Amino acid sequence: MDVYKRLEELNIKLLPATPKGGIYSLVQEYGDHLLYVSGTAPHNGVDENMCGKLGAEYTIADGQEAARRCAINILSNLHHELGDLNRIKKFVKVTGYVACTPDFYEHPQVINGASQVFYDVFGEEAGLPTRSAIGMCALPWNIPVEVECILELKPE
Repeated sequence: MDVYKRLEELNIKLLPATPKGGIYSLVQEYGDHLLYVSGTAPHNGVDENMCGKLGAEYTIADGQEAARRCAINILSNLHHELGDLNRIKKFVKVTGYVACTPDFYEHPQVINGASQVFYDVFGEEAGLPTRSAIGMCALPWNIPVEVECILELKPE
């Protein structure tokens, strides 16, 4: 399966690499064929920025959209770093952080927005990693969701 054809079928458009919010790498290769992708925000330069918390300004559906945007930004950053998303063998681990009120407990449902993108694009075998969904009192720039991941590349 060609990843770019699948993105087209899903009407997912890759974006410019996201600007860094500090002194770090967006994507870092380590070990044998592994990549670590830094925490990625939902801001994408196309839609309006999302700021606020789940359980206050945002619903679960809004949070899923934020997580979806994070996943698209991750794919965009990987495209710019790797030059070819078809090099990805599988997503190994996804961690999602949800800025929320103290009485919000649906973190996994929010991060499903990112997981759904990876699953839809790469399929069950490559796009269904292990995952953690964690609630936070605040995230940088007042974003509602941040997603990071570890993935494996195909041997060259």
